Amino acid sequence: MRYRVTFMERTNKSGEPSEFPPDYVETQAAEGVILDKAMVQRDEPLALHNEESLEEDDSFLSVGSETWDYDIAEGREQEFLDAVRNSRMAMECIPLEDNQTV
Repeated sequence: MRYRVTFMERTNKSGEPSEFPPDYVETQAAEGVILDKAMVQRDEPLALHNEESLEEDDSFLSVGSETWDYDIAEGREQEFLDAVRNSRMAMECIPLEDNQTV
C-alpha cells in the first residue's frame, strides 16, 4: 500500500528546513513497516516574499510543507497510520491507488 503524507516543516530565518519531518514518523514506526519513501514536493514558507530571508514581522509564517510518498508493508497499514498520527508533524495522510504513478 502507498500513502502520500504532507508534513508541516519548520524553517529557519533563511527559509531552510530546521528539521526533517519524515524522521518523526520513522522513529514511531516499527522496523519493516516502511519499505520505501520518496519526496514528492516541498513548499517554501509564505513569509519569504521572494526574498532570501524572512522579515522579522513574518516569523510566524516560517512554516512550509513537505510531501512524501511511502510504500508500506502489506498488512501493516495501521501501524504506519499510528506512527503518522503519533509523529504530530503530518497535516495530511491519504492512501494512493496501487496503479497511480507519481
